[in-house]
Amino acid sequence: MVIDAHLHLWDKQLGRVGENKVVALKDGKSDFGGEIRQMMPPYMLDGRNTVEMLISNMNYARVSGCVVTQEYIDGNQDHYLLECRKKYPKRIKVCCLYEEKEIKDEWIEQFDGIKICAGRLKEQNLLHHKEIFEKAERLKKFISIDMADGDAQTDAMEQLIETYPNLRIAIGHFGMVTADGWEKQIALAKHEHVYVESGGITWLFHKEFYPYPSAVRAIRTAIDICGIDKLMWGSDYPRTMTAITYDMSKDFIEKTTELSEEEKIKFLGENARAFYGFEELEVPEKIRNMVE
Repeated sequence: MVIDAHLHLWDKQLGRVGENKVVALKDGKSDFGGEIRQMMPPYMLDGRNTVEMLISNMNYARVSGCVVTQEYIDGNQDHYLLECRKKYPKRIKVCCLYEEKEIKDEWIEQFDGIKICAGRLKEQNLLHHKEIFEKAERLKKFISIDMADGDAQTDAMEQLIETYPNLRIAIGHFGMVTADGWEKQIALAKHEHVYVESGGITWLFHKEFYPYPSAVRAIRTAIDICGIDKLMWGSDYPRTMTAITYDMSKDFIEKTTELSEEEKIKFLGENARAFYGFEELEVPEKIRNMVE
């Protein structure tokens, strides 16, 4: 069983990078603050990154479940994600987006978790955002958080973890593994309810490309720091699919000889199933390719 702990969906992309807008165009392209970038695979013709496309990719790659996080560059997708989960309630967990303003309890209660883009917050000191951590623990929701590079926010994060010891926290982008000090983010997972997911790890090592030996070595280092039971696979779909296929984003883990079969099982699905509370997941049927 495989579970993707970090990906994105949107019906209409209307986000921002800093003060500049990010707007989906066509053929997978977006206007990224005035620069045209290939944001998605070119077969996403109309700028929509839909749940139907995702489920098709998941079925092909035999991914059983997923967690949809959010990013400011896509715009707030809260309403669309609730529609997505309604269509696929067993396979999808969804996060509402924290935007440095109050989120009502009644709204948070509809979601499985809360996404915090901590590296993009205007107020970078996480202690100034204590209220959202308190709400998440009280409402029994998890927090998915992408932290600023290195150890810039780890001290504050440690204080919040100690203040809310029962709060489930998933640290994204594998601690921004290519930045100095990334190990301090991984070390936060020594706390009981803190895990690390690898969304975007293929993007961070994109210059090396498949099969990403340095990414595998980083996973090995993280195992030494916090143990295999605290690490989860994530794809960062669909942006990473401009360079590789969805299947390839996990295939390099499945085929490496640097991880044991037990470690692969835990990393690719079992840890996420326990952390996010997935139940009754089926493994999609293997369909033989024409080239096989």
